[in-house]
Amino acid sequence: MGRGYLVEDAVERYLSDLCGQQAGPLTGLLIGQSSAQRDFVVMATRTPYKQESAVASGDFLDKEWVTEHARQVSRMLPGGLSVLGVFIITEIDSKDTLTTLRQLVFAVENLISSEHLWTPEDDDVTECVILHVNPKTRKTVCRTFDVKDPKSMAKPADWKYQSGVCSSWSMVSCCLNVDMLVPLPNNRTSTENMDVCVKEGLKAWADQIKSGFCLFDGKKLPEDTELTAGQKRNVRQKCSAQLLIKPGERRQTDVIQQCGGSLSVRGTIHSRAYLHSNKPKAKLAEKLLKRDVISTVSTRVQMLLEELLTSEEESKSSRDTQQTEQFCFPRRIFCPVKATGLVCVCDYQFSDEGLCEMTDRLKEMLDIDAVEEDLDTRQEMTAELRESNIKAEATVETAKVPEPKRNNFTGVAIATAAAVLAAAASMLYLNDV
Repeated sequence: MGRGYLVEDAVERYLSDLCGQQAGPLTGLLIGQSSAQRDFVVMATRTPYKQESAVASGDFLDKEWVTEHARQVSRMLPGGLSVLGVFIITEIDSKDTLTTLRQLVFAVENLISSEHLWTPEDDDVTECVILHVNPKTRKTVCRTFDVKDPKSMAKPADWKYQSGVCSSWSMVSCCLNVDMLVPLPNNRTSTENMDVCVKEGLKAWADQIKSGFCLFDGKKLPEDTELTAGQKRNVRQKCSAQLLIKPGERRQTDVIQQCGGSLSVRGTIHSRAYLHSNKPKAKLAEKLLKRDVISTVSTRVQMLLEELLTSEEESKSSRDTQQTEQFCFPRRIFCPVKATGLVCVCDYQFSDEGLCEMTDRLKEMLDIDAVEEDLDTRQEMTAELRESNIKAEATVETAKVPEPKRNNFTGVAIATAAAVLAAAASMLYLNDV
């Protein structure tokens, strides 16, 4: 018997609606959480339409378009949720689409995992799912592939719809103070080298997170301890956590090296993870929470750098080669997936964006019909820039940022002698949780 999938019945309704709307092959992503015994699918989202359709060129799906959509969606998922696989709605026989879907699910997993800053663990599930739906007969064919095995063959899987799949899931959350410094390359290196430097710096910080201690409600629990012991069963539970980071033998700030500037991330972020079991264990909660901490920080850094690199070509001619500019760090906003109860997805809002842009992006990326009142904006408030008189040196960070208080975020600061990037510290205040 193959792997089992428990699927929220709202996914069945969603796929059925798509069957009635589609005029040609339609693809999308399946989102949920894996476990050793089975996977839980809590939502599905179709691939956004593209003006220049791949169908017109003779291919019934655009692999690059689907994989990029998967990468963007992966950034919008909190701890415990991930892209489990892909679906396709088409009258083409499932046997004729199998090879293409196999290539697609491998490409999706490779792109998403390339952004991960953690090493896979032995208990991580490596099987991804493909679902074929015939829009006329509504027949579904479900198969899985081991994406870590290049020679993996399709295996049958059990696809079963059920109501309230995640109604009793638990949520663990924390606020974490972040303080990292990443050296940037000099002004003669390429932006690719700068991306490598940033990723290496983030990985060094991620290693500290992974080796940190996790306290649940102020206690260090053995790995197999149940978090919600003594609480009501089949009711969604919440648990607060603390991450205590052990400093390394040699801090990155103690290393002397030649560079063209530095990137500093300081402050406090909100993190959360969802656990599928009504008897959640401390080991799983700690792993998912730590991964969310790493993911949300690296995602925001990458988003900020991508935006700066996009505008760099236009503005570099007018920039001083030794300066510091100010930019706001994006804040995290949560939105409930209504069909699943209280499970949420998230998005990141820059200071020049309105909430309507968040709802538009949720519709485009996740096909969620959200209104501004649905958005949870309480966890992190809008960033505010503080005036400062900063002079950037060629090889050291000189941005003087106030020490972060318990509930504020000092954002991202980049001091650089190159015209590649330049940003000073910004303030992002975080409400008490």
